[in-house]
Amino acid sequence: MARVLITGMGAISPLGADLPTSFAQALAGHCAIGAATPDIARWLPNVLQASAAAEPASLLDGKHAGLDRASQFALVAANEALAAANFGPAPDDARRVGVYVGIGFGGAHTVDGLYDRFQAAVHSDGKRNPVMVHPLSVPRMMANAPAAAISMGYGLRGPSHTYTVACASSSVAIGEAFRAIRDGYLDAAVVVGCEAMLTPGAMLAWNALRVMAKPHAANPARSCRPFSQDRSGFVLGEGGAAIVLESEARADARGQQALAELCGYGSSSDAAHLTAPSSAEQIHAMQQALDDAGLRPQDIQYLNAHGTATDAGDVTETESIRGVFGTAAEQLAVSSTKAMHGHLIGAGGILEFALSVMAMRSGSLPPTATLEQPDPRCDLDYIPLQARHGCDIRAIMSNSFAFGGSNVSLVAKRV
Repeated sequence: MARVLITGMGAISPLGADLPTSFAQALAGHCAIGAATPDIARWLPNVLQASAAAEPASLLDGKHAGLDRASQFALVAANEALAAANFGPAPDDARRVGVYVGIGFGGAHTVDGLYDRFQAAVHSDGKRNPVMVHPLSVPRMMANAPAAAISMGYGLRGPSHTYTVACASSSVAIGEAFRAIRDGYLDAAVVVGCEAMLTPGAMLAWNALRVMAKPHAANPARSCRPFSQDRSGFVLGEGGAAIVLESEARADARGQQALAELCGYGSSSDAAHLTAPSSAEQIHAMQQALDDAGLRPQDIQYLNAHGTATDAGDVTETESIRGVFGTAAEQLAVSSTKAMHGHLIGAGGILEFALSVMAMRSGSLPPTATLEQPDPRCDLDYIPLQARHGCDIRAIMSNSFAFGGSNVSLVAKRV
């Protein structure tokens, strides 16, 4: 089986228009959470959101202006990752290079736009025709539109797969691309997670679940408070992140330096409840990832937690980490970066994994930036308030646990 190396990474997030800026802002403990836009606040005055730090269209060629916002995020992140990997368009082995994408709700902005146009037409006294919509509306809203844009943009002729597994979508995409390369089906893959769900329709639906954070009285930017006694839920964010995976042989052949080795992937299903988590299956996913990597619990120095700041979720994840790591949990540093960039759903797993790789390479660990008073039931080292520097990090784990009961853990180590 081939070793699988990470040779490029990129991101556009609420913390920054690229990955280095996003990581620097995470280390600074910057919380990129604010009030909802007027079209959302009109109906949900107390709802917060984490908007991207830059407009994706401004970072792309004008020909991409017609794409759905989620596809634009995907292209921006992929462009950065591929440039970092010195990966040119239409490589000679294009049929051996795949595109793997994770997204929660494809085309949310396109769908909302269609309903706005329809409502405007039917309320215009017959002066507008509600059936007159853009002919590319369906291709724009398809979940696989980001994968298609990247495949066509770079002439990549390997398989293009899209995974829609709620909050675990892009983590599943990473894991499945990893297996394809490790087992010899591909030599490389571009893996992307993207999400653009900050629309009135989507936000109304999320608000109905009663999992959204209430504005913090002292500072609304600090409203997402994972593992805190006063946590009240998460804040939806938007953006995209990407990584380039290659077999060791391919990277060596072209002289490309690796950033890290992706070495473990575990996945499980609760098969119990749509929204309530299961500690037993989270444990199974984490243990699978460790076994896949050939590592012991004490070999992991940092874990990026799913950490959504929901009451049940944070306690269950704490129990699960203790269940896997045992006594090694006392030496494990853990944080939830969602406190700063919000919950990016389909893009969440890959953004958090990329930040974890950056942490491993730099020796600086991002904090759980809003953790002022920990819940006694969440009793791990959750790196409260401030980043930790000068750490010797040889291996990391990143968790993504989704509505629907899908659990994913990923493990990477230094090269």
